[in-house]
Amino acid sequence: MAGATAATPMDIDAAAPPPGAAAKGKAPLSSTPGGRAAPWVEKYRPQSLGDVAAHRDIVDTIDRLTNENRLPHLLLYGPPGTGKTSTILAVARKLYGSQYGNMILELNASDERGIDVVRQQIQDFASARSLSFGAKQSVKMVLLDEADAMTKDAQFALRRVIEKHTRSTRFALICNHVNKIIPALQSRCTRFRFAPLDGTHVRERLKHIIQSEGLDVDDGGLTALVRLSNGDMRKALNILQSTHMASKQITEEAVYLCTGNPMPKDIEQIAYWLLNESFSTSFKCISDMKMRKGLALVDIIREVTMFVFKIQMPSDVRIKLINDLADIEFLYPKASYRPTVTVYV
Repeated sequence: MAGATAATPMDIDAAAPPPGAAAKGKAPLSSTPGGRAAPWVEKYRPQSLGDVAAHRDIVDTIDRLTNENRLPHLLLYGPPGTGKTSTILAVARKLYGSQYGNMILELNASDERGIDVVRQQIQDFASARSLSFGAKQSVKMVLLDEADAMTKDAQFALRRVIEKHTRSTRFALICNHVNKIIPALQSRCTRFRFAPLDGTHVRERLKHIIQSEGLDVDDGGLTALVRLSNGDMRKALNILQSTHMASKQITEEAVYLCTGNPMPKDIEQIAYWLLNESFSTSFKCISDMKMRKGLALVDIIREVTMFVFKIQMPSDVRIKLINDLADIEFLYPKASYRPTVTVYV
């Protein structure tokens, strides 16, 4: 594994791959114990690199580095639910097999992330000699999930630990915001950016899970799931499972009712009132719909803002509407806050 120490850091900011690039993700996904009672996020988590639905360019690069025994320190960053943790766990399973539990140290946001953890727990694990006789590789792996939650002092201490134990340990850092990782750590890792999943990949994986679970989902419900996920596969699975628990048939209305988001036809109606009716009429109609359907004002503002971009109108009018909606969204939390004043007599 001496060749891995000479791996030069590289910065790979990969965009979402084309829709046809997910052919390798068709393999059946293994389920966790518990059957249908298990959260589908864990039940259908990819177990191998071939099962990862998207980002085939990144996955193939990491797979090649693993096969060539040149795996460097890794820094995976991007929005949540895009496959960062699943990719690293699949790499660890491929490297260590049955010795997986002994060769990897996994820390996430629920653990202490201060400088003491770096100096004690991580330092002790990295300095301990490997006893993995059956594993393919003798190097251990430290997985730091949500590394952007680490304190600056802990990151500076981790920099020295990475340098000292490069020959025996590989470090994999996962975060959502790469700007919260100090440059000294970024330069010691190979960076891969996981972009939000393309709607095609989300739809294909959802179809696979729907078929495996035997669910009754129509086209409108599937489209609503893809739309509300915003490229987050974890969010899509949670919405799918929640809607399935609330309704036997998963339709567009059932999905929006379960999540509490306003339906597209409601947003279209609200936009019509705002643009064509008087203020008093619009206020009354929107308030009635808001109370009747239990909609949140911030969700209405966000959806109306996106709907404005779909309407044909002069550019200066569109800019004025977007600016006003942004001001309303910014001032809404302050306007809804009513402090309680206690008067002592």
